[in-house]
Amino acid sequence: MLRAKTRWKIDSSNNEKVEEIQNELQVSFLTAKLLVNRGMDTIETASRFLHQGELEFYDPYLLNGMKEAVERINKAIQHHERILIFGDYDADGVSSTTVMVYTMRQLGADFEYYIPNRFTEGYGPNEAAFRWAKEQGFGLIITVDTGISAVHEANIAKELEIDLIITDHHEAPPILPDSFATINPKKPGCTYPFKGLAGVGVAFKVAHALLGEVPTHLLDIAAIGTIADLVPLQDENRLLAKRGIKALQHSTKKGIKALLKQCGLEASELNAEHIGFGIGPRINAAGRLDSAAPAVELLITEDEPLAEKLAAEIDALNRERQALVNEMTKEAIEEVETLFPPEENKVLVIAKENWNAGVIGIVASRLVERFYRPTIVLSIDPEKGLAKGSARSIEGFDMFENLSTCRDILPHFGGHPMAAGMTLEAKNLEELRKRLDTLAGEKLTEEDFLPITSIDLTCKLDDITIETIEQMAQLAPFGVSNPTPKVLIEDVDISQIKRIGSDESHLKLLVKDESEKLDIIGFQFGYLFNEVNAQSKISVVGELSINEWNGIRKPQLMLQDIAVKEWQLFDYRSIRNLKTQLASFDKKKLLLVSFQEDTIDKLELQEWKDYHVCLKQNNESTLSLGDRYTVLLDLPDCKEQLVDFVQKHEQPERTYVVFFHEEDHFFMTIPSREHFKWFYSFLLKQKSFHMNQSEKLAKYRGWTKETVHFMIKVFLDLKFVTINDGLVSLNGQPEKRDLSESPTYKRKQAYIELENEFVYSSYQSLKKWFEYTKLGFDEFEEAAN
Repeated sequence: MLRAKTRWKIDSSNNEKVEEIQNELQVSFLTAKLLVNRGMDTIETASRFLHQGELEFYDPYLLNGMKEAVERINKAIQHHERILIFGDYDADGVSSTTVMVYTMRQLGADFEYYIPNRFTEGYGPNEAAFRWAKEQGFGLIITVDTGISAVHEANIAKELEIDLIITDHHEAPPILPDSFATINPKKPGCTYPFKGLAGVGVAFKVAHALLGEVPTHLLDIAAIGTIADLVPLQDENRLLAKRGIKALQHSTKKGIKALLKQCGLEASELNAEHIGFGIGPRINAAGRLDSAAPAVELLITEDEPLAEKLAAEIDALNRERQALVNEMTKEAIEEVETLFPPEENKVLVIAKENWNAGVIGIVASRLVERFYRPTIVLSIDPEKGLAKGSARSIEGFDMFENLSTCRDILPHFGGHPMAAGMTLEAKNLEELRKRLDTLAGEKLTEEDFLPITSIDLTCKLDDITIETIEQMAQLAPFGVSNPTPKVLIEDVDISQIKRIGSDESHLKLLVKDESEKLDIIGFQFGYLFNEVNAQSKISVVGELSINEWNGIRKPQLMLQDIAVKEWQLFDYRSIRNLKTQLASFDKKKLLLVSFQEDTIDKLELQEWKDYHVCLKQNNESTLSLGDRYTVLLDLPDCKEQLVDFVQKHEQPERTYVVFFHEEDHFFMTIPSREHFKWFYSFLLKQKSFHMNQSEKLAKYRGWTKETVHFMIKVFLDLKFVTINDGLVSLNGQPEKRDLSESPTYKRKQAYIELENEFVYSSYQSLKKWFEYTKLGFDEFEEAAN
């Protein structure tokens, strides 16, 4: 057995709908199944998803508050009022600000943008910034990607006689700010057909309404914020991302070109993954470590040298951010393992003085990946006595909902079910930890703390074709709520398994069924080479792709998880590097078992004594083998000992058979009855025989010296002879007895049988012996009947 790293959650399908879509839209079975599993289970919705390029954006005026906002902005432009665009410091906030900058420029507005400093001002609108705006003569403030929780700040704006328009996409709190207009698809009472827009998506809709047409020149910016903010890539978000990626591929904006150059990306090859892991993190880095203004300037500049300079600065900040994240993650892991072990804490709340508040969200994500617990990481300001933090959650635990029950100690917080940000007094950290742990205890089971891999499709090898993979690629761009499809292939045979890469850290498999084969590549899965027996059937989860090499195209699977459902037997009977193999095993699972007392010394395995049990010395009725890697080091004295061991104990995950033995009885000829008869007659004639003459006698007869000694021991057992100082003499009138009555003779026969059955048998025969013995069958034939 090889346990999967994660819980496999397999989507079920309505096969009737799958067949209907397959036939009507002329797509493969897998493509149709994928569409149905993702909610596109009618011809109309499936066709809309596949052919979204032909669709149009929703009317922006369907957003509640849009009419009032547009009228007020146009009025401000006409009367030359100063307008302040108030953004946020992450990639979505920077993109939202950029969209509004381009729009205001196009409309000829008198405006500036303002992004608060993460470290000195914190998240969202703040009173000091609004008072500064009044001093600067701004009469209208438009927030982008922020403001839905700014109740106090909205009141300050009224007091200052500044009109406030809020555009946001975050979850709405129970009490909304008293603003001039609030545009948020999640606002109670808003009937906009799609609720999942990012902040930049809402800003894009405002631009659409203000300009009177879809601002296609801003699609490249909208795609960056939409993908980087991890909103669902469905419906209008998918339209923004899909068209936005194409716009990015042909973008003439100086900043985008410079940024792509720093990322080492070719514009023509851009996809959602490049934005999510290349462009987005670099834009985020500016606001995480310093001011986000350079990121905005990069995206809005028309000066090529300045764009290249800003792109280089942001890239350097990103490298600094990566180093900082690695160091903080190391400290946070140590904090968890030392003070808040996961086995005792269902929710991890980790805080430390002066941690960089700009990267704590990334660190929280890293901790979720490692420990799979809802996690909050906070930076404590010792002077103010405040803790500022970011939360990341797991499936089954709505972070926003659960934090909402703690509003009395959380004066500032907001976010989504899977992520949130907050500020609270440091003295309330322990109380927050206790409350959340209690809530998690009520809502989560032990199974919920196992990571999940969501599997879209279960398929067979003959389902996988180049045409099918190309059809499934039409569902791109992939991201949140529309992830790259994961497929499960169950119980296939291994045709080939090997390590690859200069350091052998990767794995390459060739799997097969009755008629098809498939290549599998597992990056960083090289360690599994010693954990998967080539004779086992495996189940694999991964993403399908097309491998193109030397003009040949063929399907392949990029491995993400692997399991072997059946018990695995590993044949180490001829192993030469046993120590090396043992050193690679997880010692927590390792159990060495021997039948003979001196085997551990003969094999020079003293360093593993703590993981060794000798059955002759250990009289316990059972050992715990269920999740162990059990290594049978040697042969028992008799077959019954091994049968007893197998039947008495639960089946281990894996059994490794070494069956060390010093003497090869199987290859030593056991004397026949004719041999014994001749030797007895020889002794009868000679009257006596000294054992130092054994070699001479053996040479004469074509035997071995050991054969002569063996026959003497048998005769001694049967009391046919006596031995005195090496002189062998016949007894006068010995009782007639059969050879089988000799313990030496029986032991020899038993060892030959042991070696034949366990040392020199085929792998298949040995595995069957273990399986049938576990079932209680004495012989294979009984199992067959």
